[in-house]
Parts: sequence; structure tokens; C-alpha cells
Amino acid sequence: MLALLGWFGGYLITTQFIFPLPPPPGDLFEVPDIRGGGLATARERLTGAGLVLGEIDSLLHPSVPEALIIGQSPLPGQVLRPESQVRVTVSLGPQLRSVPDVLGLTEDRAQIVLESSGFIVSMDTVEADLPRGSVLEVFPPPDTIIPLPAEVLMIVSTGPALVAMPLVLGLDREEALVLLDSLGLVVSEIVEVFRFGRDQGVVVEQEPASEIELERGAEVRLKVGMSGGVMEQ
Repeated sequence: MLALLGWFGGYLITTQFIFPLPPPPGDLFEVPDIRGGGLATARERLTGAGLVLGEIDSLLHPSVPEALIIGQSPLPGQVLRPESQVRVTVSLGPQLRSVPDVLGLTEDRAQIVLESSGFIVSMDTVEADLPRGSVLEVFPPPDTIIPLPAEVLMIVSTGPALVAMPLVLGLDREEALVLLDSLGLVVSEIVEVFRFGRDQGVVVEQEPASEIELERGAEVRLKVGMSGGVMEQ
């Protein structure tokens, strides 16, 4: 019994005076959720929770507006000692980029330029006088400043409209010329060849043949029957 009392007395002396236990922790405060607000609001809420605003980082964000908090450490719900710091990350907003001027470039080259600038490229086509594959327009227009990620629509030429060569055999000369002109085709040569009977004054040969697709402005050659025409060999 005396030995037990002596041990207990020695324990009390050791723990209370020689190696005292650390004091119990003070109040622990729960970290509030300060994401989605600004720095002023975050500082006010942290102060009310017994905490302080710590280091502030920033980064670009495609959808969160500039100056709003997008991250915090520690996360909401954790507990900290009074006056502990809470680190935050603030959005710089989306990255802004000017649409490059790719008008007149080929489709492939324009796509490389736009994609290397960070844009998503879509495409539509229309008939136009510019060569096939040339970029006619872009939407948004060149030099427009827009946030990334963003889509740019290219309007690309499929080349001039094609027309089918009509059948003009058997038409008289003037009828054939009027028809071809209405289609945008150019008669570059008319050769009068010897014919008699009903073939006189009408188209007896044409080049290209009918139904061949041609660009507007393409050249057409005709042979017209005449009694005094050239005798074909």
C-alpha cells in the first residue's frame, strides 16, 4: 500500500511540475465555404469565423468571372485553430484571344492558324468565284476579341457554280448563241462548214458535248452549216 502511494505521489510530481502535460487545445473553428464570392466577402466571413485570409493565388478560368474565388485550402468543413490562415485561388476570368485574319487562305492553312490560336473550327461551304477551298468569311469576324474556348465558323468556297453544257445541235446560230450566253458560257469560235439542205444555218457540231459540267465563263466552240462553208476533209 505504501509502495502504491509512493508511486502515485511520484507520478503527480513528475506530471505536474517536472514534465507537465501540454495545455488542452483552445476552441477549434470550422472553415466556412468562401468559394464563389469576392475577396472582401471572404475576408469578412473568415474574420467572423475566427480565421484570417491567407495567401492569394490566381489563374485563368473559362467560365468563372474575374475576381471570384474558385478554390480554397483548407476545404470547407475542416477545423482550424483560431487565427489560422485560409489560402484562396481567385479567377482571372477566361483567356481572351483575337480572331486571326484567314480570309483568302486555303481551308487547310486557315484551320491550322485558327486551331494554333486556341479556337475550335467548324466549316460551311458556298459556291463562289474564288477558287475551291478558299476561305470567304469567318464568324466572328477577324480581329474580334473573344474568350477561349470558342468556336470559329469558316465559310469556304466550293468554286464557281457549274452549269451543264446544253445540247445546241440543230439550233440556228442565233438561238444557240443566246442560250449559251444565258448560261454564262462564252462562244470562243464559230466555224462555218459546208452543209446543204436543212443543216444550213444551224449548229452541226459542238464542243464540249452536252451534259458536261462547266464553270461559268468556260469556252465553247461551234460548227455551223453553210452552203458556202469550208469543206471538211
